[in-house]
Amino acid sequence: MLSVENPILIARGIKRGFSLPDGETFFALKGVDIAVPRGKLTILKGKSGSGKTTLMNILGALDLPTEGTVEFDGKEITALDDEQRTQLRRYEIGFVFQSVALIPTMTAYENVEYALRLGNFQGDRRARANECLERVGLTARGSHMPAQMSGGEQQRVAIARAIAHRPKLIFADEPTGELDTNTAISVVKMFKELCADQEITFVMTTHDTGFMEIGDAVYELEGGEVISER
Repeated sequence: MLSVENPILIARGIKRGFSLPDGETFFALKGVDIAVPRGKLTILKGKSGSGKTTLMNILGALDLPTEGTVEFDGKEITALDDEQRTQLRRYEIGFVFQSVALIPTMTAYENVEYALRLGNFQGDRRARANECLERVGLTARGSHMPAQMSGGEQQRVAIARAIAHRPKLIFADEPTGELDTNTAISVVKMFKELCADQEITFVMTTHDTGFMEIGDAVYELEGGEVISER
């Protein structure tokens, strides 16, 4: 595990087993240790089946490990109950997925503003939604429906939605998988910029080796284990 000063997230000894029909247990994760630097971009790299998405789900309090602990900003989230973990995800964590999952009957602005309502945002929701759209370069597209936007624009709306409630940490699972190379690079660079000016930490999974130099910390997984880190 990398030596990280003041990490926002630390995972120790993470194992995740799944029961098979024959009674055996398949371990998608086999004892993973990682530290996520605060306010930086961490990349979890690996081929399909490497365990990176399983790990991200555990780090993001979407799933629990079979063994091991996850500490987020000084709080052991693996010891929380379901309701506590739901509250953590709602107020302190954001998610961006390969499938952007925008609400198709809402405009870009409405998608972002709706996320603020769900997060019980205490402030001017209109101003914050517009600020987030401006931050991802979509001020002029706020009134457009998802079907009227390109894949890259839709992903930027999803990013605006994820940062809207000012989470401490955002997980992005293969966020560039559906994008062309130039658009994908612009999205990852946007993550870096948001780390700097919004004080948000990003953890991103990818199988694309082209992003390795952009990440502040990189963990490569294979067969449920970390095989390299930097």
